[in-house]
Amino acid sequence: MEKRILCPERVRRIEGSFAFVEHRFLRDGFWVSLGGDELLLYLLLVMVADRLGLSYYGYDKLCTLLSVPVDEYIVARNALIDKDLIAFDGRLFQVLSLPRAPVKAPVRLLGSPEEMAERDPATIHQIIRDALR
Repeated sequence: MEKRILCPERVRRIEGSFAFVEHRFLRDGFWVSLGGDELLLYLLLVMVADRLGLSYYGYDKLCTLLSVPVDEYIVARNALIDKDLIAFDGRLFQVLSLPRAPVKAPVRLLGSPEEMAERDPATIHQIIRDALR
C-alpha cells in the first residue's frame, strides 16, 4: 500500500516533551495482555514521563485523570508492576523498557465461598440482588 500524507498542514511534530510507545507493544502482544485500567494507566504514565520514563504524578492526580477510584488504580498499578512494565518506589514511577515478552498473569481458581463473594462477578451480582430483596 502506498502511503501519502492526508493533511500536510497537520503533520505531527515533537515539540517540548516527548512520549512514545514502541510498535512492539502492539505487535508482540503487550496491548492485549493488559486490562482496560492497566492499559489506560500505562499509556498515561508513558505520556507524563520524562525521557528516562520517570514521573512523580501522585495517585490523586492519576485517579482524577483516569476517572477511576483509588482501589481500581491500585489494582492496575500493581498489575503493571507484576507484568514488569513499570517500577514504583512509593512516590516515583519509571516506565520500563519492554521485557522480551508479555508477562501473563497466572489464572487463579477461586476455591472458597469467601473468594467467590469477593471476586466472582456472578456471585457478587447474586449477593447484591439478594440483599436488595
